[in-house]
Amino acid sequence: MSPAKVESATGRVQRLLTMVPWLVSRQGIEIEEAAAGLGITEQQLVADLDLLFMCGYGQMPDEMIEASYEGGRVFVGNADTIARPLRLNVDEAISLIVGLRSLAASGVGESSAVERALAKLEAATGTIPGVERVVVVEDDTESGRATSLLRDALTAGRRVHLVYVVPSRDERTERDVDPMRLAHVEGYWYLEGWCHRAQDVRLFKVDRIESVDVLDEPAQLPEGVAHRDLSGGAYQRGDDDVPVTLRLAPSAHWVAEYYPVTSRETEGEDLIVTLPTSNEDFVRRLVLRLGGGARVLAPQALRERVATPAREALAAYDGG
Repeated sequence: MSPAKVESATGRVQRLLTMVPWLVSRQGIEIEEAAAGLGITEQQLVADLDLLFMCGYGQMPDEMIEASYEGGRVFVGNADTIARPLRLNVDEAISLIVGLRSLAASGVGESSAVERALAKLEAATGTIPGVERVVVVEDDTESGRATSLLRDALTAGRRVHLVYVVPSRDERTERDVDPMRLAHVEGYWYLEGWCHRAQDVRLFKVDRIESVDVLDEPAQLPEGVAHRDLSGGAYQRGDDDVPVTLRLAPSAHWVAEYYPVTSRETEGEDLIVTLPTSNEDFVRRLVLRLGGGARVLAPQALRERVATPAREALAAYDGG
């Protein structure tokens, strides 16, 4: 029997915030019907209603939400504050405007939907002093300049020449790419495009691009080329990938952010991560370079391949 899925606190809070106004507008609804409408079990609905007794806009008894399900029907009271539409304060409105303007400038997402949302927000906040002067400052870092050039190439439909760092092989490569889109996945920007070197669709992490040249040649994608499904993340598992389990000391925690790990857990101050790779030599070099900051836990064969040169190096040092 598979273990029960543990719901995150964030997920439950999001459901409660949706549930309260939904129930307020359906006073007296039967528990069975309410659970079906909310897409949860009756047991979960009862547990959520019990939790609402401890929620409210203050700490006094008369500031708590009242929830009742006696007689098989649900009634929710003293929840007008949550049931009303949310209102943004000035700081929240400005942050949202900046975010939407950045999104519109990046060319990512459904542009018409972004523009409609931005227009409504700017119209609603037009009377707030200073909001009309909010501007998006261009990112002048190397990654920001690369993103800007790639965005220009996408708009113009032009091919680009990249100098790209490939960490798994510790090398820099040069390649011509026909851009398809810029995608923001798991906090990072990626260029998706047809790589003429690989003769396939590839993802290029923007912060690993050392230089971008927009070429005169138009981008010409082969017939039938489609976008990758990035809903599950940027990492695309290969048939030859081997899951390598690493223990990372605090000094090596950056590995879990820079490389695509498929699992992570904390053990004291260390991170235990799974790093899939088709190039075990790369992982061996990485661990040796990190000294005591990383250790291979599995597979055993790779662990020995790392331990042997490490022991030889220590022996040579002791002998000197």
